[in-house]
Amino acid sequence: MILAYSLFNMIADATYLALAAVALWGLYCIVVVWNRVGQKRFKTEEEQDQFMDDVEQMLAAGDFEGTLDYCEGDPRAVPQMIELAVSNRQLGYQRARKMMMDRFQRDVLSDLEYRLSWVSTVIKSAPMIGLFGTVFGMMGAFQTLATAESVEPSKLAGDIRVALVTTASGLAIAIPLMILVANVNIRIAKMEDLVGSGLARFFDAFKAGLSRAGGR
Repeated sequence: MILAYSLFNMIADATYLALAAVALWGLYCIVVVWNRVGQKRFKTEEEQDQFMDDVEQMLAAGDFEGTLDYCEGDPRAVPQMIELAVSNRQLGYQRARKMMMDRFQRDVLSDLEYRLSWVSTVIKSAPMIGLFGTVFGMMGAFQTLATAESVEPSKLAGDIRVALVTTASGLAIAIPLMILVANVNIRIAKMEDLVGSGLARFFDAFKAGLSRAGGR
């Protein structure tokens, strides 16, 4: 009986630890995605427009080297993509553009999707871990009823408490993470719109700059 009670406590503690671990991992992934989106976008559309005005002027003058120097070391997505395309301008407009979009998809969007897939896994697994604790707690309660000649309310209450607390913990982890994921997805969508508008301006200026350079 003592061994069974010790095993019950061990499994109950392991369930709590598993819930805490998935909660921390999900929150960590959310923070990483949130910060990465902030690093990859301009803070405001006006700031990006000012940057693109400068780039367009340099491309219109055929100053590709100046454009590279202007974008060098900038961690944001638009400058990085512009630097990549201008560095590979010898490939031509279409191939440089395709290379740039592939890099954006692979290095930025795929990384964000990878992190968010982990959060989705946490959202799904937390209630399942809580359900495991519920089933295990009820098994402990029935075991107490089946083996004890006179049931002590404190022991039975302890089993039921595990069942209820793990379920509540799993839901308490999943629900806030769902709300956070929705907010992060909105932030990513805004980043994509902002990056898309900046790259659209670059494509026009880049194509015109290549045409003038080829004409000369």
